[in-house]
This record gives sequence, C-alpha cells and structure tokens, in this order.
Amino acid sequence: MSISVRVIDSTNGRPVADLAVTLHARENGSWPAVARSRTDSAGKIGSICDEALSYGSYRLVFDTGEYFAERAVDSLYTEVIVSLHHPGDPSDLHVPLLLSPFSYTTYRGFVPETVPAEKV
Repeated sequence: MSISVRVIDSTNGRPVADLAVTLHARENGSWPAVARSRTDSAGKIGSICDEALSYGSYRLVFDTGEYFAERAVDSLYTEVIVSLHHPGDPSDLHVPLLLSPFSYTTYRGFVPETVPAEKV
C-alpha cells in the first residue's frame, strides 16, 4: 500500500505547489515521522513513502502555515493533520486536500490504476 496526495487551493482553484507534507506512523503511542516530501507543480505527491506501508495508523501533516505565510495571507491553520487507518488491504490510498485560509476538506480518493475496470 502507498499513500498519494493532491492539494488544491480552493480560493483560486489552483494546485498548491511545493507544500511540505510529512507522513507519521503510530508506534507505541507516539507518532515518529517515516517520510517527508513536497507537492509538485500539479499539487501532487505520487507516493509519499518509497516503501510499502503495512496495517496501522498514519498521519499526514500538511504545512499549510508556510504556504499561506509565503503569500502574506492570514489563515487559521498552521498545519492540517489527517489521521487515517490502513486496514492492511493492498489497495493504495489517495488523500485529496481542498484548502483555503479558514477551512479545509479531505476525503478518500482513488488511484485510477487501483479502481476495478467495471467501476471506471
């Protein structure tokens, strides 16, 4: 299993490029970082971790404060934390984040190559 992300600034409908994202895995009650990456010009990270991820709980931390500060935009959120649980199946997870200075939305997306043909 891998985790991909896409971040869109919903105030202007544009991808959020060069946003720092850190993946944390739950280990004995703590959350050590296991991978870090930055979004590309399309606001995407194809796979945040080079290794296959196993059953367990994970957190994606999006450094939104840095993004808004660079644009001199007041915002409420200095970071967005998306906590998720991977049940151990082999499917990849895609986590879209729609971002604005005072709100955000996320949902479970699908990686096109993992969607069965009859569902396309």
